[in-house]
Amino acid sequence: MPDIPPVILAAEPGSFPHSVLAERHPAIIRQVRDAFPYGPEQHRALDALLESCTKGVIEPLPATAPDRAAWAAWGADEYLGRSWFDVPWLWSESWFYRQLLEAVGYFGSGPWQGIDPFRPFKLAELDAPETDEELAALDALGGRPADEQGAALLHGSLWGNRADLGFRLSDAEGRDAVPGLVADDSAALWSLLDGADTLCLVADNAGRELVPDLLLIAHLLAQGRVRRAILHVKSYPYYVSDATTADVVDAVRRLTRAPGAAADHGRDLWSAMADGSLTVRAHPFSCAPLPYEAMPDDLRAEFAEAALTVVKGDLNYRRLVGDRMWPPTTPFADVTAHFPGPVAALRTLKSDVITGLAPATEAALVAAQGQRWRTGGTHALIQVRP
Repeated sequence: MPDIPPVILAAEPGSFPHSVLAERHPAIIRQVRDAFPYGPEQHRALDALLESCTKGVIEPLPATAPDRAAWAAWGADEYLGRSWFDVPWLWSESWFYRQLLEAVGYFGSGPWQGIDPFRPFKLAELDAPETDEELAALDALGGRPADEQGAALLHGSLWGNRADLGFRLSDAEGRDAVPGLVADDSAALWSLLDGADTLCLVADNAGRELVPDLLLIAHLLAQGRVRRAILHVKSYPYYVSDATTADVVDAVRRLTRAPGAAADHGRDLWSAMADGSLTVRAHPFSCAPLPYEAMPDDLRAEFAEAALTVVKGDLNYRRLVGDRMWPPTTPFADVTAHFPGPVAALRTLKSDVITGLAPATEAALVAAQGQRWRTGGTHALIQVRP
């Protein structure tokens, strides 16, 4: 195992983590405030959170919070009274979203209990014209060989709404040389999905990014590449757009309402959920502010039984490899050795953390863009540790 660098903090002005805490989080508070007709109580709590997360210190959850004990075990007691910028960035980001839900009454007993503050943004993505265009591209894909379909759907899942899924689906000739792909272990991924018993897919975002994940699962089930799939989602609204069970239902319904092949996939997914070949999981650890290395035993056992666990997205990548400023050439296999079974990462780069790059790849990226390639969402990777 290489030398372990310290966890990433957000204390340095001008750094990407600092901009998230200082700029992105206040903007999210304003967006949520404007998206619902909240009352004075919620407005006061949102104002207090805005003050706290930018200028204040970490304060405890209410004594009545149902997950207070869990958060204490996850480090809340240790970090109380400290600046949001001086604790691990992964932790402070997660704490922000937990406190945002507290402010709007998500966990309370009042009328806002269980109301997802990010739902309007998620539904707007599903209903966007771009979604219709992307789903229409499925009609042309149906006549191609199964391996071409699989490759196109894999890249659709990788890029999500970063790139036009319709282009990815129609670009079969270029699927082996996708611009912006800094690591490509897709051959190893497919070798693990050859009549596999169970695939675990740890979802990232809802809306237009969840749809291609579901389409990939539908394809793998229909082709017999996997016998069953377990889709891991968040146990409550998280990081603005992270997928919950409700978002899975919305996405499947959206598919069934679409014309053409998309509706067929939607009905297949609906049936798969009904017969158990597709199962949705929402483990409490999904919203923990910790790396996967700290996962509880029951979750570890589930991943250990899977032929492959596919970890989607930027946040899950940070949790998989550890939210540290690794040298980019650090072997992916080394930093994922803790994971209990074969694991693959599908990720569009939107934060500083990166591992598993070839030295020549890193040198070319730095020469062309400095360090902007790490956070701009213009590059992606497929990494596998068998």
